[in-house]
Amino acid sequence: MKKRDKKSRILIGSILFVLTFALVFFGVQWFTKTGFFRLPGVVYYDESLNDSELEVLATIFTDELELDRDVTVSAKNYLQYPELNENDFLYNVFVPVTDFYSTGTNVTADSSEILFSDSYATENSFNMIDVSELDFREKLLSINGEYYLDNYNNGAIFRVISFDSKKYDEEIKPLVEQAFKKEYPSKKNVLTMAQTGVTALSRAMNAKLDEVGDATYFSQNLGEYLSSFDLTHTSNESSFSEYAYSGNICSDPRFIDTLTAIGLDIVELTGNHNQDCGDEAALETIDIYNNNSIKIVGGGKTADEAAIPLQINEKGNGITFLAYNLSTGGATYDDTPGANQYYEENAVDEIKKAKEQGNLVIVDIQYYECSAYVATEEDTTCDYADSAAGDQIGFFRHLIDLGADIVVGTSAHQPQTFELYGDGAIYYGLGNLFFDQAWWPGTTRSLVLEHYFYNNKLLQTRINVTVYGSELQTSLMFEDMKNQFLERLISERP
Repeated sequence: MKKRDKKSRILIGSILFVLTFALVFFGVQWFTKTGFFRLPGVVYYDESLNDSELEVLATIFTDELELDRDVTVSAKNYLQYPELNENDFLYNVFVPVTDFYSTGTNVTADSSEILFSDSYATENSFNMIDVSELDFREKLLSINGEYYLDNYNNGAIFRVISFDSKKYDEEIKPLVEQAFKKEYPSKKNVLTMAQTGVTALSRAMNAKLDEVGDATYFSQNLGEYLSSFDLTHTSNESSFSEYAYSGNICSDPRFIDTLTAIGLDIVELTGNHNQDCGDEAALETIDIYNNNSIKIVGGGKTADEAAIPLQINEKGNGITFLAYNLSTGGATYDDTPGANQYYEENAVDEIKKAKEQGNLVIVDIQYYECSAYVATEEDTTCDYADSAAGDQIGFFRHLIDLGADIVVGTSAHQPQTFELYGDGAIYYGLGNLFFDQAWWPGTTRSLVLEHYFYNNKLLQTRINVTVYGSELQTSLMFEDMKNQFLERLISERP
């Protein structure tokens, strides 16, 4: 009997152990929802997500997908670029835009909700758009004084989507990393260019240079500003010469310091005064530009050299820069230095070739001047795209019809109006950047076109205005005066 009781106890103990183990084993699985009782992970969508985001997420987290752990997806807006965690993705960037011809520059808001408010947008005449839709046909505005294309960290609403899961690295990251990985405009991929107007460091400026002794005197208020662009352009009408003095359109050789101080990268030589100091000075001037790594467009040592387009390939952008002289002189027709004469067949061929290469096309024209100079009062005659001869509006529009993306007049000594036309933009005249005629109000001003190129597309052209006085130091115009002046030019658009 004792042996039988012992065997029974062992058997009962074994059964109890097995039952206990099974109870614990399956109990743990029951309470933790693992093993036999495992439930697939659930995707929880926070109410912060909008309909378009939910549609995208539905293509990733499909009904057939089984997750091991739950995941919560949420979204949040920021008014400055946020510090992203590993499970955060910048989903979109939204920017405020208004009409191309508006003189508005800024919207003010404490939150993204205000900016996305239809009533606030209507009241302040702007729309919030996806940055991928941004192009030059609408004007980008600042937010609280911050312009998005200045530093890409402000001036926009940054939409971030976050994924919260205990198995983020193993489960979620492989699913969403590529889907939510996007490229946005940045300093690495946006090419900036400042196009400026007529420069002629000559006549009274030669005398002023002798007085001050330092050529950077003239550019000291613009140096930091213009040097901040990837490319800075001006149309210089005056060659360097040892014979420069207060009575001629020749530049003291020291004036190269004025140009390097603004970070000049591109000099246009379509002007009608570059031969005023003789061919030898014009040739030596081109050598000076070459020695300072300044690219040349619209002029050269010979007619063939002057006709060579400037090709720009930077930051993923291809630009063909063409510049022609159609004015009162200065062009070369042979083996002497001078400007690139405009020929219709050449322009047609060069623009067509550039477009076939997939390039953007900028065309600068040294056109016939608009001559309406009044010393004692403002004269708006030249605000309108008018000139001493020819159909300025018709000719500039014709270049857009040929395929140019941007057409700029670089002969006008007074700023002129601008317009959207066809598939491009026209700036009929930029005025004087560095010049000596301080007694005519119209000649003391110039437009600076701040171009932003991204993925072979013109995102924006922001317009700034410069002015100089009797001291011949060019500066940026005050904001309120700038807006009033631009409004005046806009009112005269064709």
